[in-house]
Amino acid sequence: MIVDCHCHAGIGDAMTAPWNTDAPIEPYLRRAREAGIDKTVVFAPFHSDYEVANRYVARIVRRYRPRLIGFAFVHAVRDAGRILAMLTRARRWGFLGIKAHGFEAMPTRELCEAARALGMPLLIDVVSRAEVIDLLASRFPGVNFIVPHLGSFTDDWRAHQRVIDQLVRFPNVYTDTSAVRRFDYIVEAIQRAGARKVLFGSDGPWLHPGVELYKIGLLKLPAAQESLVLGGNILRLLRQVPPITQAAKQSEKPAGRMAHTQNATAIGPPQLSSYLSPHQISSNGVPVADYSESEL
Repeated sequence: MIVDCHCHAGIGDAMTAPWNTDAPIEPYLRRAREAGIDKTVVFAPFHSDYEVANRYVARIVRRYRPRLIGFAFVHAVRDAGRILAMLTRARRWGFLGIKAHGFEAMPTRELCEAARALGMPLLIDVVSRAEVIDLLASRFPGVNFIVPHLGSFTDDWRAHQRVIDQLVRFPNVYTDTSAVRRFDYIVEAIQRAGARKVLFGSDGPWLHPGVELYKIGLLKLPAAQESLVLGGNILRLLRQVPPITQAAKQSEKPAGRMAHTQNATAIGPPQLSSYLSPHQISSNGVPVADYSESEL
């Protein structure tokens, strides 16, 4: 099974660049199907309110189930004080991971503690500031950190090299291959850290998933290692996400912004009236959400 671990979906609201305006999932899905990609992890583009954006992504995931797997986007500073509540709701919608972006805010202790409490992997774009991972991974060994772009979308070789070192040193640090143009660093990452630490990602819909997938074939890995990179690794991490416990449900408190968020139906789906059982397992072993038609 081929799983793309990195794709955006939904609508942004700043409208100053493609990544905060619109991430149309339909063109991506056509390209992914043609490339042979079976499932895709999706999360919102940049947005001023990730409660709204995550609800919209939940509706997209439901529409295209079981091809899509949701991750919840969080702004670690702007969402301070409500992160656990946001992520608990996202887990109830079937989301299995977290996305944060250092361009907006680096992960805080609150975000990492929430990820640890819910057992969710955290995909964090460190925007070439790979040194941050040394702090996060060492202080939160129970959180699996996925560092996209091998640490740098902007082709910073120093960040690539440091993330490779972190893959070797920290058992809870992983990377994805999306937008990595310096191909030999992907080769080095697998040679030094092993195929179990590298995940295929595309950064769709803005990058073509077929082009990004082709890079993996050029690695000419043994079949077992290629299978790990193409889907085995991300599926292993997602299967480690525990079901929502009663304690986690009781820990959720109304957030200060929720009155505004729940009324923002022009962008996001309406408030859920009931919650799904979030850890059902499909026949192929992938955790899936089981939404009823009335929930989103």
